[in-house]
Amino acid sequence: MSGAKYEVERIPFHLHWQEKAAFKETYAGALDQIVVEGQFLKPKGSTSKTVLVFMHPTGTMNLLPMPNALAAAGIPCLTCASRYPHNDSALIMEKVILDLGHYIRYAKEKLGFEKVILAGWSGGGSLSMFYQSQAEKPWITATPAGDAVDVVGAKLPKADAVLQLAAHVSRAITLTEWLDPSIRNEMDPDDRIVELDLYDPKNPNQPKFTDDYVAHFRAAQIARSEKIDNWVKEKLNDLKRQGRNNEEFGFVVHGTMADPRWMDPSIEPNDRKGPNWCFMGEPKIVNMMPAGLARFCSLRAWLSQWSYKESRADGPKCAGDISVPVLVVQNSADDACTPSHAARLFAGVKHSGKEFHEVKGATHYYIGQPDKMAEAVAIVSGWLSKKGLLV
Repeated sequence: MSGAKYEVERIPFHLHWQEKAAFKETYAGALDQIVVEGQFLKPKGSTSKTVLVFMHPTGTMNLLPMPNALAAAGIPCLTCASRYPHNDSALIMEKVILDLGHYIRYAKEKLGFEKVILAGWSGGGSLSMFYQSQAEKPWITATPAGDAVDVVGAKLPKADAVLQLAAHVSRAITLTEWLDPSIRNEMDPDDRIVELDLYDPKNPNQPKFTDDYVAHFRAAQIARSEKIDNWVKEKLNDLKRQGRNNEEFGFVVHGTMADPRWMDPSIEPNDRKGPNWCFMGEPKIVNMMPAGLARFCSLRAWLSQWSYKESRADGPKCAGDISVPVLVVQNSADDACTPSHAARLFAGVKHSGKEFHEVKGATHYYIGQPDKMAEAVAIVSGWLSKKGLLV
């Protein structure tokens, strides 16, 4: 692409299809009907037959700096909402990739694009890896809760490449690495284990944390995730024993922003702001605020998207099944996805057609950083050109 700046036409669109389900999991609308909404960011005057598809499990992405900047550089972009926009309390990752498949088919068959690139930004990173792995090597016929979902029969169309842009490894792994292990009783979040409470001044373990303490903390986070797993599975089994197979149960997960990295910047050091800072603000406040990760959940959604052991949307693991080219772009001041995320994603790709770049000083959202945004756009467009993917 040249350095020209394109005027971008923003074209809303929606997709609609029938999908049989045992029960309705999204609010309102007709039974067995799925409707998703997206925006086509079309550079006026561009003749490109390549499109970047941005999708996040629950975000709409149409206002984010990255897709808009890429479209302004002449690369058409689709920003795609799943059937769960802005509400992941019932989200099933296996169904999100079905939604993504409809967008890719639409891009190829209706819009006529010859090259479709998965642009996995932030939480869309592991989603893109999960999707492409199932498009290339499908095997899923049921969710982790045992509900039928025919990913194999969907015959998901393959993308031509995958971008990992300020991406994290997965919703489940990220949540687990942020989960507050000091919460002893899920029904009483004030019942805390002092030695594991990062925000309790009485905790004898203070930054700079020892390696042994961090290892103990991480093990306790996984143990809490597994404890929730066990409760969720027992609750589902209890409903089934009562003949209530299609019923659900909502619950709250307290304490979801307790990561030693936010309190001790020497852990996975980069150029992020800190200490006592994460991408949503002060970690202690985010830890219990309503907008926190996984705060409101349901049984099936927990197993599919948040469970450390049960979720299949594991970016690095899925990357091993992908044969198409992969570009990983890391932001050096990212205060959401620290360096190990990009490193794990890059290492997960087993073929040689992968490339890694870092945008020095860029934050997670590039807010107020037009120069860093331009650098990231140049990296993406340059890589696509080099790979023969810009047509």
